[in-house]
Amino acid sequence: MKAKPEWRVYLLGATLCVALTICSRYFGDRGGPLFMAWLTLACVAFLLAIRELFATPEFPRRVVVVGLILAAMWHVAFLRLPPGADDDVHRYVWDGRLQRLGYNPYIVVPSDPAVRSLHTSETGNLNNPDLPSPYPPGAQLFFRAVTAVRESVFALKLVFVICDLGISLVLLDLLRTSGRGAHLVLAYAWNPLLAIEVAGSGHIDIVGALLLVVSVAALLRRWRAVAALMFGLAVAVKFLPIVLVPLYWKRVRIRDAVFAAAVVALLCVPFLDHGRAPIGSLGTYVETFRFNGPLFATLDRVAAPQLVVALAVLVGFATSIWLRRTKGQWSPDVFAWPMVASLLCAPVVFPWYLLWLLPFLTSASTLLIILWTVTINTTYVMWHLSSVRGGWGALPGWVMLLEYGSVATAAAIIAVRRVSRPIAQSSVDR
Repeated sequence: MKAKPEWRVYLLGATLCVALTICSRYFGDRGGPLFMAWLTLACVAFLLAIRELFATPEFPRRVVVVGLILAAMWHVAFLRLPPGADDDVHRYVWDGRLQRLGYNPYIVVPSDPAVRSLHTSETGNLNNPDLPSPYPPGAQLFFRAVTAVRESVFALKLVFVICDLGISLVLLDLLRTSGRGAHLVLAYAWNPLLAIEVAGSGHIDIVGALLLVVSVAALLRRWRAVAALMFGLAVAVKFLPIVLVPLYWKRVRIRDAVFAAAVVALLCVPFLDHGRAPIGSLGTYVETFRFNGPLFATLDRVAAPQLVVALAVLVGFATSIWLRRTKGQWSPDVFAWPMVASLLCAPVVFPWYLLWLLPFLTSASTLLIILWTVTINTTYVMWHLSSVRGGWGALPGWVMLLEYGSVATAAAIIAVRRVSRPIAQSSVDR
């Protein structure tokens, strides 16, 4: 007797739970053989679960409840672990600490001997210590707020996990409002990236993703002022969602947009340095940081990096404009594509950058993006290689070939099927 979809989802959820829990035990050797083996099993189970979730219109409510409980279990498995020695969360603690001590994180260089006494055991080993902070003002104020309560990487990771839970709750409301099955929230909650990059490493991107999905939910309810404000705050956390501006055109009032822009401008005021914009090491990031960006690497040979970054932004804007004009009945899923287009042209594409996309991957129209959130896990090999080599080097070509080649192959298969389907139907009609 063939198993019901409900029981297949339970089995795949249990497989995910076991695989990710065991994977967490090897988190200290991220990208190592055992870590990658169990993560691969988790990714396969996740993709099979996606097939079940998208193929079945509705599941009993208990499937959603059990699914979210399972997700909480493997989140706890990663949350209890210390982050990697070079994970960004150490910089978050440092930036928050600096602000509370009266310093500007866009000016102070962590490796400066003059501020050596300001370091703690959790900030002494932060990455890129020769550079000031690159994080936008919204992120900076978030760091200050959390560290004011408790100054530790665990406190930040805990808040990030709470934001992750918040996204699940907002998604449940979005799915209910749009008349779609609540079980689709598991397409978000079960993505292995959340366990590794939110509960494990702890990345600020999940805060921006929460603000963005709240903005989209407000937009659907026609709460236009809230939508504009939350969008502005999301941009103030990281600049990636700025390419979504055309999707808000005529969906929010001009006064709402002006209000949101004014709030974002006010967030910058505490960090102004003699009238100069607070950008910290952002310029250095654009000019010198490179990772997992094959298209940028190609264009970088013939144009200045600033021009290529501008092109990445323009591509994202163009995608938003096209979607705004062609999608009469729009859904939240369209918010993922402009950010994908921009990321594909970016100089750096770390796995946690894709956290911005996850809340919007709840339909079959985003299968290629979902696949990318899985294949990008191959880049963790670089973390293992850096520990073996004693330094960060170039990402092996085979990794990018596997990561992007898998997505390109899937796109080609989908395109061939779409072309052949009308031809086959035409033959039948004859």
